[in-house]
Amino acid sequence: MIELGVNIDHVATLRQARRTWEPDPVWAAVEAHLGGAEGITIHLREDRRHIGDEDVRRLKELTQVKLNLEMAATDEMVDIACRTKPQMAMLVPEGRHEVTTEGGLDVAGQEARLKEVVARLADAGIVTSVFIDAELPQVEAAARIGARVCEIHTGPYAHAFHTQGRDVEAPAVLTAVAQVRQAGAAVQQLGMRFNAGHALNYYNVGPIAALPGVRELHIGHAIVSRSVFVGLREAVREMKALMQRAAA
Repeated sequence: MIELGVNIDHVATLRQARRTWEPDPVWAAVEAHLGGAEGITIHLREDRRHIGDEDVRRLKELTQVKLNLEMAATDEMVDIACRTKPQMAMLVPEGRHEVTTEGGLDVAGQEARLKEVVARLADAGIVTSVFIDAELPQVEAAARIGARVCEIHTGPYAHAFHTQGRDVEAPAVLTAVAQVRQAGAAVQQLGMRFNAGHALNYYNVGPIAALPGVRELHIGHAIVSRSVFVGLREAVREMKALMQRAAA
């Protein structure tokens, strides 16, 4: 059954706007779990622009939902992950000036370094995921470094869907979906778990949720945005229903 991991970074973004203690990401994680999410995703960035070190600790200690820690493959972040022990660590590229993650991790271009990182995380009992573009060389490199999960970057698909007027039959959209499908098939053939995410929302999630073998979607901004109007629990419930309908 397809699972939903809710990225709650922007709950922390709202908190940081006033440098106060609310809204609390731990409360957000509980609400998301009650809405049907199987997991919570957070990105601990180098500049700590939203999620902070204390959030990571509290989320791991105080919640019962699976925790996926997005992180750059730096010594600092690996140390934090090994100390905190989230259920999954997802290696992502990180640029100080980017608004959000832009593009997948170049695993093929830094295999030796990433293989060491994956080994350290595995020794700590942490499943490692890599966020990669829908490209076969990156999938193959992910297998070589020992990653157990590949999250395929759906940003190009989401962009095509938007620019083509939300027409799921537009050639550009069909091409983008096919690229994610082919990458997902390669991930599974190489014995890894096929996840997907980035820029998915209530309008474009269906074709991705319907792909063969996709195990988990990670969605954040769209859900947090809708929660302003309907509450986080309901926003998660609505997204989960769309995913399950498409997967069926």
